[in-house]
Amino acid sequence: MPVSDSELTQMFEQVLTLSRVDETQSVAILKSHYSNPRTVRAAMDAAQRLKAKVYAVELPSFNHPRAMGNDMTAYCGDTALTGNLAAQRALEAADLVVDTMMLLHSPEQEQILKTGTRILLAVEPPEVLARMLPTEEDKRRVLASEALLKQARRIHVRSAAGSDFHAELGQYPAVTEYGFADEPGRWDHWPSGFLFSWPNEETAQGTLVLDVGDIVLPFKNYCRERTTLEIDKGFITGIHGGFEAEYLRDYLKYFKDPEVYGISHIGWGLQPRAQWTAMGLHDRNDGMCMDARAFYGNFLFSTGPNTEVGGTRKTPCHLDIPLRGCDIYLDDRAVVLAGDVVYPEESKAS
Repeated sequence: MPVSDSELTQMFEQVLTLSRVDETQSVAILKSHYSNPRTVRAAMDAAQRLKAKVYAVELPSFNHPRAMGNDMTAYCGDTALTGNLAAQRALEAADLVVDTMMLLHSPEQEQILKTGTRILLAVEPPEVLARMLPTEEDKRRVLASEALLKQARRIHVRSAAGSDFHAELGQYPAVTEYGFADEPGRWDHWPSGFLFSWPNEETAQGTLVLDVGDIVLPFKNYCRERTTLEIDKGFITGIHGGFEAEYLRDYLKYFKDPEVYGISHIGWGLQPRAQWTAMGLHDRNDGMCMDARAFYGNFLFSTGPNTEVGGTRKTPCHLDIPLRGCDIYLDDRAVVLAGDVVYPEESKAS
């Protein structure tokens, strides 16, 4: 249902308060012509209501000549901020940046975060923001699982569709998303509610099967047939199936970069208000489809870059693929069974 401007501003005030914005803070609103103007206004108004020092940084849109489609995740690395040191410094000067245009996977974002500036991405439609308005309980649920993921040294994923995937962990940090940016140098995304890490280099092995109903982003498609990915030493080495497998092979081949086949972050969804079905009710250009990434009990794996955690794969192609109905084990401890979160107790939906 539609959200009024007043409601949207109230929601932003709540999220900015969770992000520790008050009269001592400065807030920069990063925007471009394609930013949702209602989101920009609500963020600005909410920051003012909290008596923060607020300003806007507007950048021209950026379209890489090799990018396909309008999805903001379809081409990673280069953004409108690339090479614009003056604008970067203006963002670094803020305590919090509300990003309404998408800096994710860019080196400039990492440089901004290293200064202690916090970043909150908000690019979903207002109705999605409302349904997944973040809470302290979301944070507690995600952090409880983070404690396990930090300690784990291996992950094993199986499914009735035929997935049998494993990898070693520990080389890269665990990362959480719970919907607000409340610590220095933290990046988060409203809405969200999941966590992930990256496999140790050359340890991801096995098979991942995309079953009917699973989702491939940024295609924003529900799979209509099974596609099998063979994975060896951290890279996809085979893609088997019908038309959808052919489509995926051709898309990855387009980038002419062997790094696009690398397995990137892996983790699972913990947001009970995110819905697997939501993508079917939105236009393809309505945001990033965070419902698909965060829905409760999914196994989310991705391909491509890992530079945001110190890896060496800087590649423009990034796929996020949430699978349903998986069993996920950390060091032989089941955390998700058949797509339902079973451990720890604090991470289970009430």
